[in-house]
Amino acid sequence: MSLSGMPTNGGRLLVLAGGLAGAAGVALSAAAAHRGGAFTGTAANFLLMHAPVFLVIGLAGGNRCIRISSLVLLAGLLLFCGDLLARDFLGSRLFPMSAPIGGTLLIAGWVAIAVSAFWQARS
Repeated sequence: MSLSGMPTNGGRLLVLAGGLAGAAGVALSAAAAHRGGAFTGTAANFLLMHAPVFLVIGLAGGNRCIRISSLVLLAGLLLFCGDLLARDFLGSRLFPMSAPIGGTLLIAGWVAIAVSAFWQARS
């Protein structure tokens, strides 16, 4: 966070991602309830469960490792949810292996967040 109390540019990106993920998660939850679509419901759940992570890291900051980890999470979330939504709304995959790649990035992002607990800044 900067001296003005506003998040830094990287933090703003994460706050934006958190807000958009939360809004999309709510909208997709409603879409899944009204039109069905198991993939849409799963994507909504993933968006809603990750939105707070982006908000917290964006607002609170953290070391370089946790910021990079959150970007890995964001990339994984976009690929994973994008593929699920493409299946329900377009009837085809985003691209071959997009969901598994996205899921792997999500797992790697969470592991990297855990590792960030031991990351020490160089002085």
